[in-house]
Amino acid sequence: MKNEWVHQLTGNLRVRIVGKGLERLLNEFTRRGIYVWNVRRERDDSLTCHMLLRDIHHVRGAMRKSGCKLYVLDRRGAPFWLKASWKNSGIVIGVVTFICIVFILSNMIWRIEVTGANPEVEHTVRQQLKKIGVERGALQFVIPSPETIQRTLMNNIDAITWIGVEWRGTTLYCQVVEKKRPTETKSNTPQHLVAKKKAVITYMFVEQGQAVVEVNDHVVPGQLLVSGFIGKEGQTEIVPARGQILGETWYKSTVAVPMKTTFYMLTGKKRETHYVRFWSWKIPIFWDHEEQFSQFEKQVDEKTFRFFTWTLPIVYEKVVWREKEVAVREYSYEQAKAVAKQIAREQLQRQLPADANIQGEKVLHEAKENGKVKVEMHYQVIENIAIPQPIIQGD
Repeated sequence: MKNEWVHQLTGNLRVRIVGKGLERLLNEFTRRGIYVWNVRRERDDSLTCHMLLRDIHHVRGAMRKSGCKLYVLDRRGAPFWLKASWKNSGIVIGVVTFICIVFILSNMIWRIEVTGANPEVEHTVRQQLKKIGVERGALQFVIPSPETIQRTLMNNIDAITWIGVEWRGTTLYCQVVEKKRPTETKSNTPQHLVAKKKAVITYMFVEQGQAVVEVNDHVVPGQLLVSGFIGKEGQTEIVPARGQILGETWYKSTVAVPMKTTFYMLTGKKRETHYVRFWSWKIPIFWDHEEQFSQFEKQVDEKTFRFFTWTLPIVYEKVVWREKEVAVREYSYEQAKAVAKQIAREQLQRQLPADANIQGEKVLHEAKENGKVKVEMHYQVIENIAIPQPIIQGD
């Protein structure tokens, strides 16, 4: 029957009723709201049926004047199972405790593997993981997600280019890609030093080789700066030219900044809802009853649970709604111009080598077009312009 599982949950009885006037008794059950089912007559003076455990007290009142007797044949449902379990409570507690311990141990971090990094970087990665609570013995469902761990490590460790984070059972794997830092080594291969771009020489220090240009000379890309041939004619020697040649170079940059910008910003208010999901069924375990936001940003974090090596169809889900509002930023002409100059300078600095220095800047052109301030900048930069060029025998 359709409600059989409800009857099993609340408890039901299979009974035999013996006596005369069985039909009148069943009618009395109906008047009193006592529900019976699977009614089967055994003899003229007896029948069997099922009834709910909760109705047994009302049955006694209905049977006092009927002259019938009731015998319980079978007891079914959760209340009787719990009662039987209570008699064997030691075994039940032991089984439940064992399952809980295995469940907890299956969702702990037992090992953290860091690959692709030298010992120094690996130590730094482990220290950063420890700061955010990711260490051996921590529970997986209370630590940040792999995406959050990855983002935190990449933001806090300068020595890595990329790091991949993933779970494999109770082990957290971190695959590190370190930044390739070029080591400055003195080459023993015969070479010249030539200009890598158009510039005016501002400083020269020749460690080895013969300088062929002077300070204030104008050079073009590929022009010889320091020769690897030293000595007099007929007594020349080939050496690897080395030195530092600084030159003034020039860059142009064009930036347009809108005078009025509309964007969204977070207000700091948020609402959280927590769910436990079984397959596709979601059961809220905690939710915020505050008023819904008209404009919001939604973030969903999920934590899966494991038992030994199996992933259970149980997921803890945290949903966060963060309120956002429309903000309008307006610049005057001079403010937009100053912002454009700052952006242009920052863009140039990201392109230049670390040892380059911006000596001067000049606005070549500025204009207001379509609600934007457009600025064209010119920069004078001092940087090392020398690059090696191998000497091929026979040159």
